Amino acid sequence: MIRKAAVASCSALAVALAFSACSTSPRIAHVARAASSQDALATATPIKHLVVIYAENVSFDHYFATYPRAANPAGEPRFTAAVDTPVDIRTLAHDHLLNDNPNATQPFRLDRSQAATADQEHAYTPEQLAYDDGAADRFPKYTGKATSGGPGAFGTKGQVMGYYDGNTVTAVWNFAQHYAMSDNAYTDTYGPSSPGAIEAVAGQTNGMQIVAASKRAYYVANADGSDTMINDVDPAYDVCSNAADQVTMSGANIGDLLNSRDITWGSFMAGFDLSATNANGSTGCKRSTYSQVVHRAVYDYIPHHAWFQYYASTSNPKHLRPSSIARVGYTLESDAQTPEPANHEYALRDFYAAVTAGNFPSVAYLKAPAYQDGHAGYSDPLDEQAFVAKVIDFLEQQRDWNSTAVIVTWDDSDGWYDHAYAQPTHASRDVFADQLNGAGVCGSGARPEGVGGQPVNGRCGPGTRIPFLVISPWAKVNHVDHAQISQASIMRFIEDNWLGGERLGGGSFDASTGSIMGMFDFNGNGGAPKVYLDPETGAILQSPPST
Repeated sequence: MIRKAAVASCSALAVALAFSACSTSPRIAHVARAASSQDALATATPIKHLVVIYAENVSFDHYFATYPRAANPAGEPRFTAAVDTPVDIRTLAHDHLLNDNPNATQPFRLDRSQAATADQEHAYTPEQLAYDDGAADRFPKYTGKATSGGPGAFGTKGQVMGYYDGNTVTAVWNFAQHYAMSDNAYTDTYGPSSPGAIEAVAGQTNGMQIVAASKRAYYVANADGSDTMINDVDPAYDVCSNAADQVTMSGANIGDLLNSRDITWGSFMAGFDLSATNANGSTGCKRSTYSQVVHRAVYDYIPHHAWFQYYASTSNPKHLRPSSIARVGYTLESDAQTPEPANHEYALRDFYAAVTAGNFPSVAYLKAPAYQDGHAGYSDPLDEQAFVAKVIDFLEQQRDWNSTAVIVTWDDSDGWYDHAYAQPTHASRDVFADQLNGAGVCGSGARPEGVGGQPVNGRCGPGTRIPFLVISPWAKVNHVDHAQISQASIMRFIEDNWLGGERLGGGSFDASTGSIMGMFDFNGNGGAPKVYLDPETGAILQSPPST
């Protein structure tokens, strides 16, 4: 039986005003309130609030190939690194692969004017073929796609070798300068967004159950009768999903563990509120926003990015609204008898409203409107950094900032070139899908367990390297951490901080992945200074932006 949880106190007027806001832009209201129920929880560290900004489709080299040195051409935001910036970072420049590279196309700088690019091939099997038994020399052949809009390789499959620097991903580089990042973070398995999303909340892509199927490319069938998700497919527990291809996931996710301890949490996704109408008149599942960078209107909400909608226990199939902002994050309504209609699945604007009203969930997973999620083809790094900077600027102005940590990471690499190859620690031997170390082979040794406790295929990894940043007063300043971690490390931190190290079980990677604790300094006083950034340029501001 779930116990009745305390409600953070706030004025009725402040709650009403915050809940009526339809914009995804943050608004701050200064309301006198008592200590929140979240702050009262016992935690292993000073962190009482974790915010996960889960962006889309970026490899580490794609954003950090030359870090901390930027080209600084005239007319673009300049980036100059601090003199004490670490130099032992596994970048293309550090490893001398900028001009002497085994791929047919050499790596090249993508200019700020080239922010809109093609979506590269990033399925489970092509990514393995690109890594070619660790040689990492076949990216243009297997994951490269082309887009017009620039000279040389930009218009060929060699575009996959392109990288940005601090003149384009300025905000990301500035956050790395002032807080902590990893140069050794990987996807748990090869493949695209849906498996990457599920790894971050369940660490287990086995146990997929097919509801509707028009194709077979998104799963591997196993001898024990189970299926493993390896590519994108929509969740069946979602009215916005494609009716032709839908699946559910069995097993538990991190939301189930948090619910068992009455710990407030939520998934906050732009476009999730189907009752809202955008300025362009779009509404329902097809709400859209126009990007001035990619020059098209993009649907705000993408079902196959919705982590928790694959699970019956944590889904909100009809996108029902919460009973009130005061109950955002809670499992039950205030009478402790009726389940909360939203079931922890909310619109992005609900996050801003809840935090402003003093009801800051202990754990929050955030997804930008799709045009700002960074996914090449329909989004871009300039729109992406505007979203990330606005979220951080908003959080840094909250009373709870001193007990907050923000993880910024990505769900997959999009197939963009990354030279770092991680020898697989969990193998797979599907005759068709696995091609990393030969036909039908990905890794050596034992295959990982599925949800039923038997060895299964389709879970080969670690996969590709991705950026991973920790932004917090408790983060080590200008620190690059080398401990190997993965997407499941997000869950491990939640479990270690709030749940006494309890693990999901059922073969989840939370039990074997690395820890992000090395990116924090919990021996100090949480003194990493705030840094406010211009959402448009990523440049450092001297004072907080107006909101």
